[in-house]
Amino acid sequence: MKVRSVIAYKNYFFDFLSYQRPKVKEKIYWTIKVFEEIKVIPTEYLKHIEGTNGLYEMRIQLGSDAFRIFCFFDNGNCVILGNGFQKKTQRTPLQEIERALQIKKEYENEK
Repeated sequence: MKVRSVIAYKNYFFDFLSYQRPKVKEKIYWTIKVFEEIKVIPTEYLKHIEGTNGLYEMRIQLGSDAFRIFCFFDNGNCVILGNGFQKKTQRTPLQEIERALQIKKEYENEK
């Protein structure tokens, strides 16, 4: 049973998804299902980006590969997916965070 909706905003998420191999896509869809069905999402799959107002990263791990999809909440029970990237270093690149904040702002302005 769904406790929240997960929606991709424009094509940002799908542009990222289109470049991923099938196993990665499977894991991403599995993680989205976790977001939809579990009331309290474990920090293993969702982390707030420090220093931002409501920006989170969906965390996907497949073997030694790490992927992140930026997201934010709308009305508490709707998760909006933005851009994604493959994480190759400990720190999330500032450029990716800035892009995600722009997407969030764009979404809020269009509401």
